[in-house]
Amino acid sequence: MVFWCLMIRVLYGADPVFSGLQKGERLSGFRVVSIVAGDTSAVKRERDPVAEAKNQPMTVVFVHTIERSLVPLLRAIDEYGHGLKPALTTEVVFLATDRIAGEERVRAAMNSLRLKSAVGLSLDGGEGPGNYGLNKECMMTLMTAKDGRVLGNFALVQPGIADASAVLQAMGRASGLTNAASVEAFLTQWNARGRAEPRMGPAGGRTGGGNGSAESTNATAKGKDPFPGEVPTDPKLNTLLRQFIRPTNDVATVDRLRAEVVRHLGTNAELRRQAVGGWTRVLHFGDRYGTEYSRKVGRELMAGWTNAAVRVEGEVGKP
Repeated sequence: MVFWCLMIRVLYGADPVFSGLQKGERLSGFRVVSIVAGDTSAVKRERDPVAEAKNQPMTVVFVHTIERSLVPLLRAIDEYGHGLKPALTTEVVFLATDRIAGEERVRAAMNSLRLKSAVGLSLDGGEGPGNYGLNKECMMTLMTAKDGRVLGNFALVQPGIADASAVLQAMGRASGLTNAASVEAFLTQWNARGRAEPRMGPAGGRTGGGNGSAESTNATAKGKDPFPGEVPTDPKLNTLLRQFIRPTNDVATVDRLRAEVVRHLGTNAELRRQAVGGWTRVLHFGDRYGTEYSRKVGRELMAGWTNAAVRVEGEVGKP
């Protein structure tokens, strides 16, 4: 799975994505091995996060793959959940096809993520606990629960910081905190501090097996992003480009989105740089994403943004 490989179908009108236990269902126990940064001991502690919670409010976050794009949201969830202790327990569970390789990758990622929540690797392999019905199309599946039953479910195909407000409010409701303003205040402070995305350490790529994992592991072992370009950090631009590569777009929709992107970018050089990075990544995967027309428009836009950047640099260099 890669940054741009899946669309958020719930947001953009296609069939909704389901993953994990749904609202009202009872949490069932599952086993994880605890992962602690820097712990290289041969014997690892195995435990059941649900049994440990003893029906107290909790948030369970299943991370299907470690991608840089989901790091800001994961860290926001972790920090907000830490602030709700002891009213709420937050558990982060990584999934991996191979336990040994998974432990190594998660431990390496932990050195950068520095999560405050309890972290574990599922002992049920890359699919996770069978009765939870986790969807492998989702990078992250999050459930909030109280009295042992699910209150909220978030099946996130491509998680981003834009999801934070709804997710954190659900965590607050589970803990008994219902003041949405506190969530917005937290996010305002979070944004002000700058949500620096840590570089993944060696082997800090995907936790699961599957196609492309060798490429990802080799690239991250060298400290490099395995794919060209980058995911835009500007939320609106990120959303517009994701809409752009929806495979069901017709010509009129693509033209409308092109106009929206152009208006949003204006003459902002930083936004244009981010747009070039985003489209570089999308186009890297050929005809896998978007439509033939949207890819054509994307190439034209990217050429225009790149040429504009060159012109600006040339003007700056003139006496």
